[in-house]
Amino acid sequence: MKPFLLREAQPADQESIRAIVSAVLAEYGLPADTEETDADLGDVQASYAGRGGVFLVLTSKDGDLVGCGGLYPISAGEAEIRKMYFLPDARGKGYGRRLLTELIGAARDRGYRRVVLETASVLKEAIALYTSAGFKPYAREHIACRCDQAMALEL
Repeated sequence: MKPFLLREAQPADQESIRAIVSAVLAEYGLPADTEETDADLGDVQASYAGRGGVFLVLTSKDGDLVGCGGLYPISAGEAEIRKMYFLPDARGKGYGRRLLTELIGAARDRGYRRVVLETASVLKEAIALYTSAGFKPYAREHIACRCDQAMALEL
């Protein structure tokens, strides 16, 4: 039996990534926003790798995508963790921590001094994960429509 695998997203993953994000948002009663907040899912390769970031996916032992997350460059010193979502079967097994660690490592490797993210209060498990990794609340000028808090990690 093959374990779950974390790998870089490929163009063929596009629809599955959108399906994961949509499913998790719906599960928590959060709105999708394809025009703004989720516009980066229109072309994951261009939005992340094309800008110097990375987008990773978690696949099940059967090869199905069950989780995802990306590192989105904002400026020379700052990158944002975006679209970090997991289907229910992939939660509580340490994959969120593993993905978060990979994304933070990618930020360090690219020379970023700070990693930021936005989240919603209903995502209690995610907030606990971010806090345990050292993220702290911070004030941000603009925040996505479905989010009510921002966090930052100084590298």
